[in-house]
Amino acid sequence: MNRSDLVDELAEHFQHLTKNDIELAVNTILDAMQDALAAGHRIEIRGFGCFTVAHRPARIGRNPRNGESVAIPPTRSIRFKPGKALREAVDKQTTTIKL
Repeated sequence: MNRSDLVDELAEHFQHLTKNDIELAVNTILDAMQDALAAGHRIEIRGFGCFTVAHRPARIGRNPRNGESVAIPPTRSIRFKPGKALREAVDKQTTTIKL
């Protein structure tokens, strides 16, 4: 599901709101999440999951082509840990599918 699919799904569910209002709400929420993660904050949505920023220190890597050592700068990445309710919902869906 992408952003436009999410807006369409919400528009179908909340018919009293305009599609532009829903799109504005979705964009506002996602922008707020992006800003919080960029600032290094943790985002927890009960029943859904938790987004955290992981810090990877600088290290020395190796170029696979020539074996030469390469300095890799420190980086930050986003980690997602699903909540219990999400894990159970996904697990329930996968166990009912028969191939």
